[in-house]
Amino acid sequence: MNSATLYYIHDPMCSWCWGFEKTWHQVKQSLPKSITVQYVLGGLAPDSQQTMSDEMRQYIQKNWLKIQQEIPGTDFNFDFWEKCSPMRSTYPACRAVIAAKNQDKKLEKTMINAIQNAYYLQAQNPSEPATLIQLAISIGLDQQQFIQDLNSSTTQKQLESDINLSKSLQSRGFPALIFSKNNVNYIINIDYNNSKAILEQILA
Repeated sequence: MNSATLYYIHDPMCSWCWGFEKTWHQVKQSLPKSITVQYVLGGLAPDSQQTMSDEMRQYIQKNWLKIQQEIPGTDFNFDFWEKCSPMRSTYPACRAVIAAKNQDKKLEKTMINAIQNAYYLQAQNPSEPATLIQLAISIGLDQQQFIQDLNSSTTQKQLESDINLSKSLQSRGFPALIFSKNNVNYIINIDYNNSKAILEQILA
């Protein structure tokens, strides 16, 4: 049997990944079982304790508005910018996904969804460890194990491994889809509103 893997390169705090969520779900539902889906954390922004600059805040808010225009039905809670002290750091959220997967592989996607909902809909800050710990508890993870894994060198090495894989696959930004079949990689063009256009490239 020919081996085939669809790599989904993402970051749980990437707003375009949030916008892509509904169409991506439709793509996954329509894939044949012969294709393995593998999530790869691209690591959008390294660890930092610095609050976001005004310029960066404005840039991201404009991005949210652009996504709402280009991907109808995508919701954002702009209260985030008033309630939270945003940091340009997504690595903690990435490590939280790895820590969840470490306890239960089935909870990898559950944690991604929890982070996205907290950030984009509930105006919570996933750059803060306290937020991530509360999310871990909410999806049924063991709290102490999660805290240990969130800050472990093993988890950091796994994140670095994911980032290196995303680079080796020559992905362009987030989200990205790379289809690998018989050791040949194909960059899949993403249509945020049309799962059929994506599937046609994969199943061609």
